[in-house]
Amino acid sequence: MTDRRGSDMETDSGGGLAAELRRAVRGEVRFDATARALMTMDASNYRRVPLGVVAPRDAEDVAAALAVCRARGTPVVARGGGTSIAGQATGTGVVLDFTRHMAALLELDPAARRARVQPGLVLDRLQEAAAAHRLRFGPDPSTHGRCTLGGMIGNNSCGAHSVAWGTTADSVRELSVLTARGEHLSLGRDWSGAPEGLRPLVEGDLARLRTGFPALPRRISGYALDALLPEHGADVARSFCGSEGTLGVLTEAVVDLVEAPAVHALAVLGYADESAAADAAAGLLPHGPLTVEGMAADLIRAPAGLPRGGAWLFVETGGAFEGEARARAEAVVRSADVVDALVVTDPAAQRALWRLREDASGTATRMPDGTEAWPGWEDCAVPPARLGAYLRDFRALLAAHGLRGAPYGHFGEGCVHVRIDFDLLTGAGVGRFRRFSEEQADLVVSHGGSLSGEHGDGQARAELLPRMYGADMVALFERAKGVWDPDDLLNPGMLVRPAPLDSNLRFAVLPRRPVDVAFGYPHDDGDFRAAVRRCVGVAKCRTESGGGSKVMCPSFRATGEEEHSTRGRARLLHEMLAGEVITDGWRSTEVRDALDLCLSCKGCRSDCPVGVDMATYKAEFLHHHYAGRPRPAAHYSLGSLPVWLRWVARMRAAPLVNRLASVGPLARLGKRVGGIAGEREIPRLAAGTFSRWWRARPPAPERGGSGQLVVLWPDTFTEHLAPTVGRAAVRVLESAGLRVALPPTLLPGGRPVGDGASRAPTALLRARRAQVCCGLTYLSTGRLDRARAVLRRTLDLMEPVLEAGVPVVVLEPSCAAALRADLPELLPDDPRAARLADAVRTFAETLRRHAPHWTPPALDRPVAGQTHCHQHAVLGDTADRELRESAGLIGTLSGGCCGLAGNFGFEKGHFEISRSCAEDQLLPSVHAAPENTVILADGYSCRTQLEQLAGVRSRHLAEVLAEALEEATPEEETSEEETG
Repeated sequence: MTDRRGSDMETDSGGGLAAELRRAVRGEVRFDATARALMTMDASNYRRVPLGVVAPRDAEDVAAALAVCRARGTPVVARGGGTSIAGQATGTGVVLDFTRHMAALLELDPAARRARVQPGLVLDRLQEAAAAHRLRFGPDPSTHGRCTLGGMIGNNSCGAHSVAWGTTADSVRELSVLTARGEHLSLGRDWSGAPEGLRPLVEGDLARLRTGFPALPRRISGYALDALLPEHGADVARSFCGSEGTLGVLTEAVVDLVEAPAVHALAVLGYADESAAADAAAGLLPHGPLTVEGMAADLIRAPAGLPRGGAWLFVETGGAFEGEARARAEAVVRSADVVDALVVTDPAAQRALWRLREDASGTATRMPDGTEAWPGWEDCAVPPARLGAYLRDFRALLAAHGLRGAPYGHFGEGCVHVRIDFDLLTGAGVGRFRRFSEEQADLVVSHGGSLSGEHGDGQARAELLPRMYGADMVALFERAKGVWDPDDLLNPGMLVRPAPLDSNLRFAVLPRRPVDVAFGYPHDDGDFRAAVRRCVGVAKCRTESGGGSKVMCPSFRATGEEEHSTRGRARLLHEMLAGEVITDGWRSTEVRDALDLCLSCKGCRSDCPVGVDMATYKAEFLHHHYAGRPRPAAHYSLGSLPVWLRWVARMRAAPLVNRLASVGPLARLGKRVGGIAGEREIPRLAAGTFSRWWRARPPAPERGGSGQLVVLWPDTFTEHLAPTVGRAAVRVLESAGLRVALPPTLLPGGRPVGDGASRAPTALLRARRAQVCCGLTYLSTGRLDRARAVLRRTLDLMEPVLEAGVPVVVLEPSCAAALRADLPELLPDDPRAARLADAVRTFAETLRRHAPHWTPPALDRPVAGQTHCHQHAVLGDTADRELRESAGLIGTLSGGCCGLAGNFGFEKGHFEISRSCAEDQLLPSVHAAPENTVILADGYSCRTQLEQLAGVRSRHLAEVLAEALEEATPEEETSEEETG
């Protein structure tokens, strides 16, 4: 793990700045390459390389850091969740990271409906605390799980409920601020906390301030100097909101809370197109809705659950009870001229629909055909009554420039989000980006709008502010900046005297030619650069709680470190390709250390809105990093597990190995040599393999009936460690009328032979015995050349199965995921790879698809446990849920990752993280289960983790069903001991 205090190897471009900061502050000071690389970008198109990062512990630390930077003339950027979309959370000086220490809810006063918070507090943490008192913070951006209150104040964030509760500025009462020159100010109404010179500046230009700002609910662009007008209460705190860290550094805030409705209902209104939805939005406001959100069909990849239409409005209503909320929603529907509509009151169904909207900030980054799309004109706003006309003109402007975008956003307030398929990789494309931006600014202004309606100006739009406000007003903004920050120390280049909107683009530093890689990256046209560009920084991976079925980034939730989030790792890979901060390429120790705690759970593949697949990127990196040089011991001991276990089975040495592993000194020596965590117990091997049991079965022609033939995959775990799972699966599959066979085991010199039972003499003379393998352990350790060889041999063995079109049942979810996802991506040029991937079925999928009329035994018991992370991310669990329900197994399995994750939790140095991951969701769900609960875990790793950490025996679903079948129809089975 990286030393949080930095090291002798760090780069200090500030010439002693790091050392001086370390002497001055008590929080962490990092000037190493990892810390700098993590902060080069936010969620925008822009990139700036900072000198270093300071994580202050309190306001005194902030003041000390500002003093050091002021003395050296070093710029300072305050940063929260890093989800800003206009570039304002990036800078070239020192970044103040408030998420590490200054992230507390200091006070909550339910009676006064107020809270006192530090700037790094994540919004959801405030919402959770307020919810206990039926209160909430009004504004709620879609990034509520990771955006911070400081960032929201800096950007004057809004969110879906602003039609009811306004912007962040509407909820701010008092702000504690440090100026760049070290002055402590307490901002409030009636000029409270105003720096010297601000009041004369305002009172000297009252006429301009009264007439120079467009009147609309979402006007975020520029400084809110009109909040300082006497008729507006001379509210210095309100005017500070939206200043993007350019005026002062926030250290504490007092904010108002609102009463949350007890019950919500959601009316989803379908319209022919987005313009029709936009035209209708303003007319719904008299109903007093909590939200009026709009989305177009070109943003929705799978419109399941939505009413008919080409665009939709999400109109939320509230009430003291369900009937009241529903009645208000139904009144909205009756007043709306819609193509179709539905009203949803079930909270889970509402959450599912809202996820479509919240994920739009990520899904909008890809066109339906996979083309990349980028921010830049993310959130301009016009008067709500003009939104329909504006969108029609906007679409025409896109078409005139040959561009595409998918608008969505806060239609009730005329604020539209859109990602556009700009070409930001070539000079011609960047030129078009500039021309479009200038014309788009003029279009917004012609409709009486604001260049920013939520996310601020940053670098993306500040250059264009004169088109909205005129030169004189922008000059007044510059004078206000000079009053607050005369040395231009705080976030320079934002809002006033901005950098050009087409400079500092983050893609400019990437290699011009494709990078040589092992995987095919089919969703990125084989280009690893495009795969790395997928991460746009919306940071859904940084949510602090898994919640529901979320899997992504268990190691981030365990450590809280940015470098252990999907976004952090993607940033490091980006900087590795750029070669400016991280200079060792594939040999980078910074990237290696960050990826070391990636569990390869693949959660990001499904949970990340843009489908970042860090498990694949990790395997790719390890492949290059260790090319031609020794690897960690665990890569050989655990990475070659299939080889070791096959040798043990051939020599029938499992009992001997188990006995040796039970001898303490020998076990400790073996773990030390093999790079295995000393805290781990070595799992016991089965006395006899699953395949040996299969071959020893007595002849039974009546078994299985005449149904579909399926091939049962003997994965390494089922074969050597848990053959009872394979035996149970055979019992259930045959009970369902299916005919079960195992894969071929003879690898011919010419064509493959047989179905695993061929004994033709001529075939035997030319063939050699082999076993199928999914290559999982080689993939997870990045031994991709070995994985290719193993998978090609497997395809040779499976060729007759593929030719026959027989389904392949894989019991271990991680092996099924490897075959379904990794195999075709590692061997993209072998058509057999895609055919085998298509043939793979999970246990539940096999029963639901190939034995649809089979009725499982009724168990009528509650269940707990976990959906395997690879099942969640790659395979899907719909069939499993249906099978459990039909068997009377009631309950929802937890999400998350067990933390063992194949070899990860066994590797030296990973035990504590592995345990923390299990404690996030899995262990609490099991500990809270009633006594008669069936504990389910289809993955061998999950079962092992539960046994080793909690002493809990869990079972594969096949085992539970087989046991119920045996109780109903007892049958003699050959024991494992008899076949060993």
